[in-house]
Amino acid sequence: MKSLNIICDENITYTKEAFSSFGNLTLLPGREITNNHLLSADILIVRSVTNVNEELLKNSKIQFVGTTTIGDDHLDKSYLLNKGIKFASAPGCNSYAVSEWVITSLLNIIVKNNLYPESAAVIGYGNIGSKVAEIFEAIGLQTKIVDPLKENIFPEINFYSIDEILDCDIITFHTPLVKNGEYPTYHLMNEERILTLKEKTILINSSRGAVVDNSALDKILGTKKIFTAFDVWENEPEINISLMNKIDIATPHIAGYSFEGKVNGTKIIYDELCSFLKINNKWEPELPAVTKNKIIPNKKNNYDVLHEITNRIYNIINDDADLRKNPDKFDLLRKNYKVRREFNNYLVKGNKINDDLKKILQTLRLVLV
Repeated sequence: MKSLNIICDENITYTKEAFSSFGNLTLLPGREITNNHLLSADILIVRSVTNVNEELLKNSKIQFVGTTTIGDDHLDKSYLLNKGIKFASAPGCNSYAVSEWVITSLLNIIVKNNLYPESAAVIGYGNIGSKVAEIFEAIGLQTKIVDPLKENIFPEINFYSIDEILDCDIITFHTPLVKNGEYPTYHLMNEERILTLKEKTILINSSRGAVVDNSALDKILGTKKIFTAFDVWENEPEINISLMNKIDIATPHIAGYSFEGKVNGTKIIYDELCSFLKINNKWEPELPAVTKNKIIPNKKNNYDVLHEITNRIYNIINDDADLRKNPDKFDLLRKNYKVRREFNNYLVKGNKINDDLKKILQTLRLVLV
């Protein structure tokens, strides 16, 4: 195989280990990759911050585009197909990480505000949404699913429309950003729907920023009490500071940034590239073991125990504080994000854990000892 020229986002985990064997590897900031960088390149590996379209690829000889992210709405797939350029994404790579972010942020809001939610709506039933729904059901929440594209795939599930779930205590989004077609998601939660929400609804967005109308939410939060946890924002990295100041849990698009999720994304694209080039995939990533991984909870109430355990694994308040201190350093916070390991690396020991709590902990992939 001839040596290839590879352009890769510098923030992708294990880039050198995965891609240097293919040829000449150049690492660049994702938002700064331009057409000039690609004129002599064969392979492009990106994240969601790089829009891959005709403007970026014009007159290049790119043969393969890989995004190490779960979503691919930053790829102009029609253009890539028309040009015969192979492309691949990493569906499901960080689905556990995002679901863990959702439950951790939710528990912080519930415990801090002494809430007792009974119902939840999961908008989008893909790799992430299905995991979140499973967690909600284990907790005992009446869980409603919204996903018109999955209704024929899962006939055993009773699906709802977006307008039928607006009275739920919790609403969480797990959709791609779609601006056209039969089921657009752009501003799916618009001003009219936000106004319909009841007081103390918990609104969670870890999908795409523009799924929720940020300006409308900013305005309404000034007059209506809605609890909110947001990891994604319109116009990233130039986010709405006024809105951020009203959000209960605010993080800089790092919900999926577990170490495992990042490595999974790289591995999936590595395998896709090997398949495209018709070569054997020899690289297998090695993840370091987690130390100090035993947790002995002290609380008694189920929500309090879950809150204690999840926060000892992942202190989401630190991420929230970092963004509030440095909202103008959104990309830098992502680039320098600390190593975060997933729940299945941790052991929970407790003699008084009831059967309901055991079921929840097992659904969260925590190991009971």
